[in-house]
Amino acid sequence: MSVIPTVNLPDGPILMDGGMGQELIHRGQPEGPNWSAQALIDTPEMVREVHEEYIRAGARIILTNTYSVVRRRFSESDVPDRFVTLNKLACEMACQARDNTDPSVLVAGSLPPYFGSYRPDLTHDFNHIEPMYREQAEVLAPYVDFFICETMSTSEEARGALSGAASVGKPVWVSWTVDDDDGTRLRSGESLAEAHAALEGLPVSGLLLNCSVPEAITQAMPILAALSDWPVGGYANGFKAIPDQWFGSTDGLDVLGKRRDMDPETYASVVAEWIASGAKLVGGCCEIGPAHIARLRDLISSGRRAA
Repeated sequence: MSVIPTVNLPDGPILMDGGMGQELIHRGQPEGPNWSAQALIDTPEMVREVHEEYIRAGARIILTNTYSVVRRRFSESDVPDRFVTLNKLACEMACQARDNTDPSVLVAGSLPPYFGSYRPDLTHDFNHIEPMYREQAEVLAPYVDFFICETMSTSEEARGALSGAASVGKPVWVSWTVDDDDGTRLRSGESLAEAHAALEGLPVSGLLLNCSVPEAITQAMPILAALSDWPVGGYANGFKAIPDQWFGSTDGLDVLGKRRDMDPETYASVVAEWIASGAKLVGGCCEIGPAHIARLRDLISSGRRAA
């Protein structure tokens, strides 16, 4: 049996960063069809600054701003095909931020759903998407320590992403997005147990849940921890539950609303439940910013002192 590449992690909970796309918008980056990728064209230094702020807040893992750097977005806009150039630039911004602040921080290559977030109905089959993930992973590989296949809404999507990413020989984590009303199931309706079983025989070394409401991840975490021998964790969004209208569009950020009740203190109390349920990897997704991550740093530090 071949050895599965793993990420060398210290003991105790590990803090990841927070959301990038919405944070850029809050700092003045205009919304548009390229979402966070547009910042790499307009103001790449802003991307680096967000990474640096997350590291100063306590993040030990930062994700590259490559979630929106996919060919689909460029073909739908007037931006020339800059797939390779912008993926490399996103990695350079993350690496510069790490080097400027704390060289021990790990850089994870973000590999997104290619046909729309929260859209299990648009996901293509394994043979179609695996080469796409292989292509992006090959571009990111020289810069990153490992990959996270994020916001996977079906088991087939996760299998294709994992297989493509693993082809370059670096560790790969998979992160599913679960139903906001039923955290035991992916947005496709598949159970967590079914999603986990679908990865059998593939070289995954970490399992997470992301871009779902915190309460759904709280429901899911003990199930995920019981299923996995690998480190597990979560990073929730600060959106209201994804509305039905979303499924009439491919992106539709305009129909999402920010929750006003998910301040840093409240979010930390939820994450504390995840840690108690077995989570080792914790952070934030959309609308979870540097202040939230700083509060999680204090939560984790206090737990270590108590231990």
